[in-house]
Amino acid sequence: MVGGIAEVRIIAGTAKGIRLKAPKGMKTRPTADRVKESVFAILGDSCVDAEVLDLFSGTGNLGLEALSRGAATAVLIDKNVQSIKIMMENAILTDLTGFVVICREEVMQALRRLNGEGRSFDLIFCDPPYNLGWPGKVLNVIENSEILRSGGILVMEHSRHEKISTELKRIVVYRSEFYGETVVSFFAKLEGNDSEDSSVPREF
Repeated sequence: MVGGIAEVRIIAGTAKGIRLKAPKGMKTRPTADRVKESVFAILGDSCVDAEVLDLFSGTGNLGLEALSRGAATAVLIDKNVQSIKIMMENAILTDLTGFVVICREEVMQALRRLNGEGRSFDLIFCDPPYNLGWPGKVLNVIENSEILRSGGILVMEHSRHEKISTELKRIVVYRSEFYGETVVSFFAKLEGNDSEDSSVPREF
């Protein structure tokens, strides 16, 4: 911690080793380096040329990591003014400003707007505050919209106390990793509407 600022780093790619700012005392919970490293190891080459959406972005940690690893573009969403300032600073630090759009907006409103604009993404990160029901709300929107492209991946970080719905038909959870109180669940968007589609990855 330097000057009251907690820091996480970009792990790989063009911005490898650069430390990201995250103000101490904010209601943000940047994904720990060990968890982030595991997530991106699981994703493998899925970041390359992907269009990325990072919800509850906080510091921009996940979206900027994806860009560093070869994603084409990233849209970072958060409603907190201080988070927006920090994300802008981190985009400059990583020299990724030309590939990122930073939006101050409530997440559900942003999802409705993006879907209404016909936007869709290959890779979505969602790291909401724990135990407030956010995973279910976000999954419901994604299930009933085209915001995640067919064959796309949603990475949801949540508390182990929050249960993920098994009644979804168009997106399915194919892998979950546990890190203490944190769970990272990986969802795939099915091609068409066949919930038994064999193209869904079950394990890497």
